[in-house]
Amino acid sequence: MKRLGAIIAGGKATRFGSDKAAAPLNGTALIEHVADGLRDQVDKLIVCGRAWPGMDWVEDRPFAGMGPLGGLNAALHYAQQNGFDAVVTAGCDVVPVAQFPIDGSSERAIYIDGHYLFGVWPVALAPLLDRHLRHQDNLSMRNWIAVSGAQAITSADVFHNLNTPRELAQYAAQRSNMGIR
Repeated sequence: MKRLGAIIAGGKATRFGSDKAAAPLNGTALIEHVADGLRDQVDKLIVCGRAWPGMDWVEDRPFAGMGPLGGLNAALHYAQQNGFDAVVTAGCDVVPVAQFPIDGSSERAIYIDGHYLFGVWPVALAPLLDRHLRHQDNLSMRNWIAVSGAQAITSADVFHNLNTPRELAQYAAQRSNMGIR
């Protein structure tokens, strides 16, 4: 199964107050930590919703301002046009990155329970997501999960959604106290 990795990064970061993706975590931009966590799981990596140096990127689809679903839709269409079977997604602000089985089927979407941006989405969902975005005012990932029939899976990992500079500083301090860079 050929998998595309997609970092969802088109948000406005209003709670963060500055460019969250570029925020340094131990001297490395947060988005780079996410990219490092995805690379071993995918055949190619892109960023959705914004440009990032050294990475290919796509604009949200059908247009910006649709939240994570605009990024997922763009990634699904990119994957479909470039011969991928599935898209592995991660937000630019959640670490560590969830690990998904490489040998999984591309038949049904899966996501990490409680962390909706960590998922594996079959490219066959692209037309359904197009219709959903055209005829739906509710742009939440939870609503999309219900429509798509995605299956929740659990993870033993503890994920950190870093929405504010304080949360980022607390996470960095926690890692430092554990001797992790």
